[in-house]
Amino acid sequence: MRILLHWLITAAALVVAVAVVPGISVGGRGLVAVGVTAAVLGLVNAFLRPVLRLLGCGFIVITLGLFLLLINAFTLWLAARIAAGLFHQAFHVNGFWPALLGGIIVSVVSWLLWLMFPGEKKRRDGRPRA
Repeated sequence: MRILLHWLITAAALVVAVAVVPGISVGGRGLVAVGVTAAVLGLVNAFLRPVLRLLGCGFIVITLGLFLLLINAFTLWLAARIAAGLFHQAFHVNGFWPALLGGIIVSVVSWLLWLMFPGEKKRRDGRPRA
């Protein structure tokens, strides 16, 4: 159930990014493309983002966390490329600045939507937070 909720929240955040950022677009089957891209973004964030954070740890410290914005931009761009290439979905991120702004918007909107589900956040040991 938690994975489905996470996917829906990511898809909603991507819809907001498409609506707000001029360089992010969806063609053809819009909702299908957003859904597939949300699933790909979830997988990229689960597997690749921790590696990027570990490798960029020094830059994250030096830039006081601003390097995380570049990691968010890269993961959004990569998820769009994977969705377009492997799954033939028309979700496009056209360049660095749309990826950066889209990454910020997806992060903020996802965070705001997660605030609506306080019982869904769990601690690392699996118990619900108080």
